[in-house]
Amino acid sequence: MVMGRGASRTGPTNSQRPTLSSVKEVAAGLPAVVSAWKHGIAKMGPLESAKTLSRANQHSGFDCPGCAWPDPAEPSPFEYCENGAKAIADEATDKVIQDSFWKENSVLSLARKSDIWLNAQGRLSRPLIMERDSNHYKPIDWDRAFGIIGAALFNLENEDDAYFYTSGRASNEAAFLWQLLARQHGTNNLPDCSNMCHESSGVALGESIGIGKGTVRLEDFDHSDLIVVVGQNPGTNHPRMLSALSSAKRSGSSVLSINPIKETGMRGFRHPQNPIDMLGSGVKIADDHVDIRINGDMALFRAIGSVMVENGWVDKSFIDSSTSGYDSYAKATKKINWEEIEKATGQSETRIRDIAKIFSKSRSTIICWAMGITQHRNSVDTIREIVNVLLLGGHIGRPGAGVCPVRGHSNVQGDRTVGITHAPSAKFLAAIEKTYGIRPVEGHGADAVHTVERMRERGGVFLSLGGNFLSAMSDTERTAEALEACSLTVQISTKLNRSHLITGETSIILPCLGRTDEQVTSNGQQILSVENSMGVVHMSKGNKKRPSMSMRSEPTIIAGIAHKRQDMAGGAIKWLDLGSDFSLIREGIEATVPGFEAYNSRILRPSGFELPNPPRDNKTFRTPSGRAEFSSAGISSFTPDDGAYTMMTIRSHDQFNTTIYTDNDRYRGISGSRRIVLMSREDIQERGFRTGQTVVISTTGVSRRMESGEWSIVPYEIPKGCVATYFPESNHLIPIESYAEGSFTPTSKSVSVIINGQPPFLEP
Repeated sequence: MVMGRGASRTGPTNSQRPTLSSVKEVAAGLPAVVSAWKHGIAKMGPLESAKTLSRANQHSGFDCPGCAWPDPAEPSPFEYCENGAKAIADEATDKVIQDSFWKENSVLSLARKSDIWLNAQGRLSRPLIMERDSNHYKPIDWDRAFGIIGAALFNLENEDDAYFYTSGRASNEAAFLWQLLARQHGTNNLPDCSNMCHESSGVALGESIGIGKGTVRLEDFDHSDLIVVVGQNPGTNHPRMLSALSSAKRSGSSVLSINPIKETGMRGFRHPQNPIDMLGSGVKIADDHVDIRINGDMALFRAIGSVMVENGWVDKSFIDSSTSGYDSYAKATKKINWEEIEKATGQSETRIRDIAKIFSKSRSTIICWAMGITQHRNSVDTIREIVNVLLLGGHIGRPGAGVCPVRGHSNVQGDRTVGITHAPSAKFLAAIEKTYGIRPVEGHGADAVHTVERMRERGGVFLSLGGNFLSAMSDTERTAEALEACSLTVQISTKLNRSHLITGETSIILPCLGRTDEQVTSNGQQILSVENSMGVVHMSKGNKKRPSMSMRSEPTIIAGIAHKRQDMAGGAIKWLDLGSDFSLIREGIEATVPGFEAYNSRILRPSGFELPNPPRDNKTFRTPSGRAEFSSAGISSFTPDDGAYTMMTIRSHDQFNTTIYTDNDRYRGISGSRRIVLMSREDIQERGFRTGQTVVISTTGVSRRMESGEWSIVPYEIPKGCVATYFPESNHLIPIESYAEGSFTPTSKSVSVIINGQPPFLEP
């Protein structure tokens, strides 16, 4: 195994103790407005902030680079949230990294800087290379960079030793070219950020209803009787969802929150654009909250289903006409052990029966979830159990009802739609062959977990379309070893991050344009397109002049790499034409992906167009039986080792995925440090810990040492035996070999850890 340059893989440890205040009872409101503009003015100035933010999520503007929450048909003039504004300001900064920066800073010194510091240096402005005998990046011209990458791919003895990673930020056009390059090269190794988050949703929904996407539209929220938000923190990760929930509440919907922590966004919401809300107490969002134990969700939903079956609270007509497997499922519900259910969920039988009554009274139920559901060993079975409860009530294919997996990155769903997958269908590969003459690669490629495992063993070439793979992936040490084993790593990026510092023997950084930037090629101004979390494809058109003329659009960069490789390997794809005229890319998508008919004309519609969704549109299910499938898997939940806690990773309010803006978490009342452990007061008292005490966290059940120090104890309302730490700092504690069955999603929400005091301890 190649050892790398010795740069710090996790960065410095901030041993400063956090300052604690009360948990906020209401999300958004005036503090959110102030925060949004504070970030905007600091990074863009007042005039540019107003100009740029006014185009966010507008029909003729750009799609926010934040989460994938859909836009309303008629967006307001301020169709962005606090965290969206942060993401926009972070990308749209005019600050660029100068050539002198790379002479002054080696990757060894940069690796000792914090993620906040790295991100704050500004936009990457020109192509860079760090050669195998150097610790410094230096400028390189585009043509030479493309040539080195193309030659590295061409010279691989095994085409399957190339890995093409995709971040959810990539547009449909960039993603389609990326997978086309991978498949022309001869591999299906297309790991992506979905592998780390909603892969479990796609697998489970594909098996149960025949499509790996949600089945609701935004307007369905106003027509629902019951909205269940489970394993999700919309106030921080999808703030505009709170607008939909508050609107639904005003329309008469009830909201049920199921989560180990009752987050601020589920407590209350002051709409930043509603003067009455801003001046008043806001809207109470959750009518009821279930403080479930970590990973008790499958047991809870099986128990809810059991009560519904027991009492006949089911839609027999829908079950008979549209589902398969009900009899087996009904038998499974009768075998539940209430003592085991109570232990797994932390809820009494009486409490669960009351929750089941809430479900039974609803004529239209929407269930939303995010990574609190998808990142466990039993996530696929858990999601299928959620679908079971919806099927019992006939809540698929009717207004105000359905499944709603809420994606965390603005085009992660679109990337998958246009071919970013390590497991492509034979039909898609046949369409690619017919359109581009590329012979299909048989067999599945590597997902994110298997990419790390395979690169550690045999190296290869790793190319990343956006993102920060090192920090996003579980098991930071193993992921770093995998990257360092590569002969070449390539990053197509907007800003500096830790993945630029932990690299292969040779490393190349290619600076790309972002969502807010004008996409200008040799063929003039271009537009991009994205798909939101509810299957609507729409245009994205940035308006900012690029901060540096050396930056290029992602499709143009991909085409440049592919053209150089094709020059050596042969092929007939007109890559340079595709890289300069994005309408040609959309023609290719139209020819290979169902639902994109008349793509170039329909994308110009103000609200874009909706992709087909058979379960929602006409209650048809592309499963082997042609029906929605009940699941009757055995109930499972996570049990930590003796004397251990169940740890889940969470995000703070001042971060977006791996991008950290500050060390603060306003809603949870934490500031000054991210190395915190949320722990119940009962556990703190039982262990003799004190608020602010420094502890060491160690993963149990693994054959190697996985340990991390300098964490501060923070008392919090969380079930006994459960703790929470921030992502990505605690990724170091999540074993690469621990993943969801069926989806291979890292189990970042259920890790068995022991926690011990770290001497010396000083009184707070």
